[in-house]
Amino acid sequence: MSTSFDAAVLIGRFQPFHNGHAALLRAALAQAGRAIVVPGSAFRARNARNPFTWEERTAMIRASLDEADARRVAFVPVRDYYDDRRWAAAVKAGVRAALEKPDIDAPRIALVGFHKDASSDYLSLFPDWSFVALDRQGAFDATEVRQLYFGATSAQASLQDFVPPAVARYLKSWAALPAFAAMRDEHQAIAAYKKKWGTGPFVTLDAVVTAAEHLLLVRRGSAPGKDLWALPGGFLEGRERLRDGAVRELKEETGLDVSDAAGLAALREVAVFDHPDRSQRGRIITHAHWFDLPLATLPAVAGADDAAEARWFPLAALPAMEAELFEDHFSIITRFLNTAP
Repeated sequence: MSTSFDAAVLIGRFQPFHNGHAALLRAALAQAGRAIVVPGSAFRARNARNPFTWEERTAMIRASLDEADARRVAFVPVRDYYDDRRWAAAVKAGVRAALEKPDIDAPRIALVGFHKDASSDYLSLFPDWSFVALDRQGAFDATEVRQLYFGATSAQASLQDFVPPAVARYLKSWAALPAFAAMRDEHQAIAAYKKKWGTGPFVTLDAVVTAAEHLLLVRRGSAPGKDLWALPGGFLEGRERLRDGAVRELKEETGLDVSDAAGLAALREVAVFDHPDRSQRGRIITHAHWFDLPLATLPAVAGADDAAEARWFPLAALPAMEAELFEDHFSIITRFLNTAP
C-alpha cells in the first residue's frame, strides 16, 4: 500500500456500481490508506439516469467490500449544482471534512479516474490533486447496465457479467420494490420520447411564480417524472415570444388568472438554464421567468393540461423538497429564491 497520499478520491454517479467502478476503487485503495468515494447527483429525485439514491449506492459499494477495506472507505455525497465552480468547491469541502486528519495544512490527495469523454471533464477541476489515470475498466458502462436491468435492451447478457456478486444480489432484491417499476416506466417513457421527438436541442419556458411567501408548483401527471413537483412550463411555440410562452404555460397548467399586463409588471428576472445534462429527455434549454405577484392572499389554482395538480407551497418548505422536484427545478428555484438547504 502506498503512503504517499493522505487519501485517494473516486468520484462518480455509480448508477449502479459495476465492475469497472470496483476496479477503480481497488486502485484508489492501493494509493492510500483511506479512500473517499464521492457519489454524485445526490439528494435529488429518482429518474431514469439516476434511479438509485446515494444511500442505496453507498450500500451497494459497502456490500462489495470485505470488512477491512470497508473500514478504509468514507463517502461524501454531493448534489448537482449545474455549476462547475460550486460543484468542485462542494467536493473539495466534503473530501477535506472526510480526511482522518482534517487539520492537515496541505493534504496530499490522489484523484483516481478514467477519462471516458466530455462527461469526464470534471476530472480537470482539481488541479491541486494528483490525477491517477487508469485505462477503461471493461467494455461497458453504467448506461448499458441500467438498460439491461430495466429491460430496455434485448441483450442476452446477465447482470452478473457486469457487477460484483454482492451488487447483483442487492439489485435482485431492489427489483421487488415499487421504485423498480416506476424507474422501468421512466426508461420506457424516455425511449418513446426520443423516438418521437429526437434529442433536440429544444427551447422551453418555466415560470417561477411567488406570492405571499409561497411558490406555485404543479404535480406531473405522466412519466417522465410522474407525481414529482415541477415548475409550470413547456415548449416554446413557433411564433411566440419567450415571456408570452411562459405566461401561456402558466395559465394552461395552473388556471392562474393573471392578465398579460399583470404578468409583465410582476416579472422580476429571467435566466437561462442550459446545462447539457439538465434533462434526461435530450438537449433542452429553458428560459425561467420569475414572476413575483404583489398579492396578500393566494389566488385559486387547479392542475390542468399536463399537470395533475397545482399547489402553493410555503417558501420555508422548499429546502426539504429537493428529492420531490423534477429534473433541475430545485436548482432553478434556489437560483432565484435562495432557498438552498
